[in-house]
Amino acid sequence: MNRKKMPLVLMLTAGAVTCIITFIMKYPIIWKLVTLLAVLIIFYGLGTILKWALDTFEKQNEKAALDEGEVIAKEAEEGKEEDSNKENE
Repeated sequence: MNRKKMPLVLMLTAGAVTCIITFIMKYPIIWKLVTLLAVLIIFYGLGTILKWALDTFEKQNEKAALDEGEVIAKEAEEGKEEDSNKENE
């Protein structure tokens, strides 16, 4: 799954919400900018951490699926060998 733009979308959404709230609350312009900058930095970091965690979980799931597939394939091969040994006897 493509998660490349997840941190950016999260950051920009939080920034838009912050702009709306600071406009409604009639903050002075300097406080609006400081608050917006802080929110953008924090949410970009959170988005990056979330993306990293989801990518890590996906890699672990893929590895587990591959390992499980190898076990199933080996069991199937062993079952075929046992069947052919019984037929040869």
